[in-house]
Amino acid sequence: MAEQPQKIEELSLEKVMGERFGRYSKYIIQERALPDIRDGLKPVQRRILYAMNLDGNTYDHEFRKSAKSVGNVMGNFHPHGDSSIYESMVRMSQDWKLRAPLIEMHGNNGSMDGDPPAAMRYTEARLSKISGELLRDIEKDTVNMVLNFDDTTEEPTVLPAHFPNLLVNGSSGISAGYATEIPPHNLGEVIDATIYLMAHPQATLADLMKFVPGPDFPTGGILQGVAGVKDAYQTGRGRVMLRAQTALETTRGQREQIVITELPYEVNKALLVKKIDELRILKKVDGISEVRDETDRTGLRIVVELKRNADGQGILNYLFKNTDLQISYNFNMVAIADLRPQQVGLQQALSAYVAHQREVVTKRTEFDLNKALKRQHIVEGLIRALSILDEVIRTIRASKNKGDAKENLVSAYQFTEAQAEAIVSLQLYRLTNTDVTALEAEHQQLSVAIAGYQKILAEATELDRVIRTELQTVKQAFATPRLTKIEAEVASLEIDTSVMVTAEDVMVLVSHDGYIKRSSLRSYQATGASDNGLKDEDFPIYAEPANTLEHLYIFTNLGRLMYRPVHELMDSKWKDTGQHLSQDVGLASNETVLAVFKFASLDHGGNFILTTSDGYIKQVSLSDLQPSRTYRSRPQNAITLKSAAAVVLAVDYLLPEQVPFAEVFSFTRQAYGLHFALSDVPVVGAKAAGVRSSSLKDDDTVAATLILNADQLAEQPILGILTQRGAYKQMSASELPLGNRARRGLLVLRELKSKPHRIVGVVLVATELTELQIQTSTAQFVTLQPSDYPIGDRYSNGSFVLDTDQVGAPTKILPILADPDADPDSAN
Repeated sequence: MAEQPQKIEELSLEKVMGERFGRYSKYIIQERALPDIRDGLKPVQRRILYAMNLDGNTYDHEFRKSAKSVGNVMGNFHPHGDSSIYESMVRMSQDWKLRAPLIEMHGNNGSMDGDPPAAMRYTEARLSKISGELLRDIEKDTVNMVLNFDDTTEEPTVLPAHFPNLLVNGSSGISAGYATEIPPHNLGEVIDATIYLMAHPQATLADLMKFVPGPDFPTGGILQGVAGVKDAYQTGRGRVMLRAQTALETTRGQREQIVITELPYEVNKALLVKKIDELRILKKVDGISEVRDETDRTGLRIVVELKRNADGQGILNYLFKNTDLQISYNFNMVAIADLRPQQVGLQQALSAYVAHQREVVTKRTEFDLNKALKRQHIVEGLIRALSILDEVIRTIRASKNKGDAKENLVSAYQFTEAQAEAIVSLQLYRLTNTDVTALEAEHQQLSVAIAGYQKILAEATELDRVIRTELQTVKQAFATPRLTKIEAEVASLEIDTSVMVTAEDVMVLVSHDGYIKRSSLRSYQATGASDNGLKDEDFPIYAEPANTLEHLYIFTNLGRLMYRPVHELMDSKWKDTGQHLSQDVGLASNETVLAVFKFASLDHGGNFILTTSDGYIKQVSLSDLQPSRTYRSRPQNAITLKSAAAVVLAVDYLLPEQVPFAEVFSFTRQAYGLHFALSDVPVVGAKAAGVRSSSLKDDDTVAATLILNADQLAEQPILGILTQRGAYKQMSASELPLGNRARRGLLVLRELKSKPHRIVGVVLVATELTELQIQTSTAQFVTLQPSDYPIGDRYSNGSFVLDTDQVGAPTKILPILADPDADPDSAN
């Protein structure tokens, strides 16, 4: 018994998947998702238009049920689901999606609000008049026909397309590895550019853009960014901004309202209105009182009513930036050209269309010529037959049948087969002298037509003249004014914080350990300043009134800066602890808040002065410490610390007019004091370490630095010095003469052989100070009155103010400003 041949072929999964997916990808690229560069249609769109035309469902006939057209398309040409066919049909009828709708529809065909269309059993459709221009001459063998999916009929591979539909109506779609986004354009402009390109094949993009300055969207609006349009028309890719058409109107009550009359292309109106209303409800933007959609049959109209005295332009800019009132539109002009997807520019798209039209008109002319020649041949035979009518009749009567009569006419009078057929089929009424005249007139008309057809086929200029004439006829019949306004540059959107935030006075607290909060003045007044929710060992670095429109700069002892707008701080009761900075940014275990500054605006000048424990000082301008885009989650570096053990001792801020007259007082732990002008310290960048402030001994560090402005210096300032042994002394700043930086300085304490004093902190004892507060190593606080202590000289060690054995060693001395609301008699 013979062995059966092996019928199972072994293939690897990789090979099978690759081969099958490759075929699938090719199919959806060429046969589903991308438009043809010649007629601008995807296969499903082409099949819908062809089937409806074949069925006589044209603009000059009554509407028919959409379901019937969908059924015809699905049964004869498009073997896919009815929903995809109906969706394509509906989109071709939507005048807010297509610049020149190809289908007219009765019934609900959707809306700009994203409403779905009615089911196809409820709607009626027919081809629009302009669709006739896409299909005209299709019966004249102008395009290639292929068998349909079941080989029962034929369908066109492309439509004749007597206007550049790819650009006029645009296209969008996604396939395997490719996507396309071609915007709609103005019909008249595209036709003008096409005619110009036919006459000037070497036309540049600049020449063509004189006719087509940019897309023309059916929803109008404003296009910004001509550079992006040029990129798209040159390479097929580009980006522009689309902005709604808006206006600020003043109502009777002297309030403003924003009126929106045109939207960017493909923006959902209902979702846009909902988004704006959400911004109002969530108070993301202050000043909107109501949002209304007043759209009716007369046109689109959205009204954003504003509160009295609201900044209308500021709110409008905010809406442009944070809603779909302004969107970016990305060109991705991909079309099927030469049976493969290609990224095309304006010139390539128009050139491909012109080549297609020349081919279509040539084939049509050949068809008409052949038809005219055949008819002329028949007419010539009929005229000759009528001239020998008696002989012809006699021959036919003598014949046995029709076939015999035709053979006898051919053999007896040298008629052709076609002429003999026409003669034997001739009706008796045409055997009149009048009919001979009509045949001769027809022969003359056919001769003229044939000469015209031959001229078109023989001369390229005549062929282009015909195309040009037909394009101009289409333009005259269907062109409409431009809807989209084009602006050369993308407008910048400057949004004032006051637009988004309600101006409100609050109390702000930032603590040494990094807790931060804002509280209403009512909560602060009801609770009391001391009941601030902080832990016993923590204390406020900043506790002052502020406005929600102001800004905070928070510096830490490790030289880092956190920026916080006041309105972004956690709103909590004054007695609550608040939010810790580490919830947004990572703080080191030994990192604490050193200084806080409040600014009404960040655009004025001024310098920060930072000093470090390892003897460095720097000036950095406010403009170099502007908040970054990631300020919420990442702190900025305000200074680079050269030593791992170094910390920032002090941060001061001086206005531009104060800087030239300010002076620096620097004190080391081993009691050396140095006095020099701030002008000796250069202004450097944020990442710089600065310059030397003091020349330190190997085991010494800077303990404190004071920056005094001209006003403070004029008042003969007094300095309060605290030592590690709990001694406090006051001395005049004039005890330290003005010198140069980077020196060791003069001793400001008398050096003792046993238990020498070491400086812990130095403060400026101002007249408005009521008391000083000393923090100890055991988290206890000791308060002292500066007025209780005399002013000593540079060589004294002051008076002991605390017992270190009982309360711990002093670690910090802080000035406490007088409460302006306190009763002066209650100070004691």
